[in-house]
Amino acid sequence: MTSARQRHLPRHREPELERDITRSPSLGYEAPEETGLVRCLAHGFPSPLVRWHFHDEYELHLITETSGKAFIGDWIGPFQPGHLVLCGPRLPHNWISLDVPEGGAAGRDRVIQFRHEPIERASEEIPELREVLQLLERSRHGIEFFGLAERALAHWDAVKGARGLRRFALFCEYLADLAQWTDYRLLSNVQMQGVEGEAGVDQINAIVDRITSNLAEPIVMADIATELGMSESRFSRFFKRSTGNSFTDFVNRVRINSACHLLMQTDHYVTDICYQVGFNNVANFNRRFLEIKGMTPTEFRRQSDHRFGGG
Repeated sequence: MTSARQRHLPRHREPELERDITRSPSLGYEAPEETGLVRCLAHGFPSPLVRWHFHDEYELHLITETSGKAFIGDWIGPFQPGHLVLCGPRLPHNWISLDVPEGGAAGRDRVIQFRHEPIERASEEIPELREVLQLLERSRHGIEFFGLAERALAHWDAVKGARGLRRFALFCEYLADLAQWTDYRLLSNVQMQGVEGEAGVDQINAIVDRITSNLAEPIVMADIATELGMSESRFSRFFKRSTGNSFTDFVNRVRINSACHLLMQTDHYVTDICYQVGFNNVANFNRRFLEIKGMTPTEFRRQSDHRFGGG
């Protein structure tokens, strides 16, 4: 029998990689020929775009309608109109609205996407652009900004309405506000940091994809190190430098984050969820959950039901 939670919340999924080929103008994306570095997007809820996913671009989200729960890396918390978050590359994210009016919320999310490489290359010749590099580095955790909602909407409208050099100038003005804003917090402990060389980036992305796509499968660091032609100690240093986490900590955080989704979105028993996300020992699962979230899985479910109206 389907529970109330299962009826009203979407089925749990692992994060999907969003590719450019799937970004149809019919979903609200600007056509490629209309854009340069910056792409604007507005979409509502429900929408096929509302899913647990990640991509290679930065994404700046401003929620303008509804409230609910946000998932950004391994952070889960409430959102409401005015919620402004900058997500770095490959940081999984999703926003699920829980108070949607009949007929949906047509303009819930105002989004700006942009790529890292053009800004990094340009900053080598244009010193003024270096001001934004620290902001971009922080965004690998996900940054929530406070007190900027009204200005952020004005910025989005201005960037959306412009083209060419004027769009880029308005986008830089938006970035300058974000870079200089001091009222913010970092959200996720799971992050992707800089990796030297394209081969290193490809290797880390392949490893992260493997972890997030096969949570229930055993993942042995020694096996991955061997596949990459590295010793375990060399791989351990490489992974820590690239992601900011040890391999074991990264896997545990991703698995616990996945468990949080299941605790909030299904009525599965805690014991079942333990095995679904790749732990083979309930005591270890409970211990890691408490270590990362500061509460037991049962307490997390009870609090999330209270905060988000589940039950």
